[in-house]
Amino acid sequence: MNAFRIALATLAMALTIPAHADADPAKGQAIAGQVCAACHMPDGNSMIPGNPKLAGQHAEYISKQLASFKSGERKNAIMMGMAAGLSPEDMANVGAWFESQKSAPLGAKDKALAEAGQKIYRGGKPGAGVPACAGCHSPSGAGIPAQYPRLAGQHQEYVLNQLKTFKSGERANGAAAQMMTIAGRLSDKEMEALAEYVASLK
Repeated sequence: MNAFRIALATLAMALTIPAHADADPAKGQAIAGQVCAACHMPDGNSMIPGNPKLAGQHAEYISKQLASFKSGERKNAIMMGMAAGLSPEDMANVGAWFESQKSAPLGAKDKALAEAGQKIYRGGKPGAGVPACAGCHSPSGAGIPAQYPRLAGQHQEYVLNQLKTFKSGERANGAAAQMMTIAGRLSDKEMEALAEYVASLK
């Protein structure tokens, strides 16, 4: 029930954040080709496990993260440099471009590990105060626009790295407080399992 209430509250928050209705995916494509393609590929289907797949990701979430990199709220030397020259309009356009792209299926490498991750993703760890990931990221991994990212088909290595940075406190932007608490209650093996499971979602 708590996860359901969190999801409803989050959805209400997301609906109050204005979408970039005037964003231009074509302009975003041009910027992505120059600035983003080397690490994320032109269509956002990154081939590098440590770099996130951006294809199909929520436009508002992408632009919000770019703004956090530019301001220094989210720390990453490479991304802070890449975002430094982008205007809010550029960020909105890039987000619109990547959201319009189809995410290529990834799949799990370890079926048993993915099954263990599925239990946590869908049911949480009630005894440890860990809510089901599905409450905010949805059962399909589609996420909630602006607030919670799409996780379906994301690289295992990237997801695991982000969980670790939340746990260590290194990542502290956006909804970090909630994620820091959750990740802090997960073992390394449980984080690996979750990363494996979300990679299998489509």
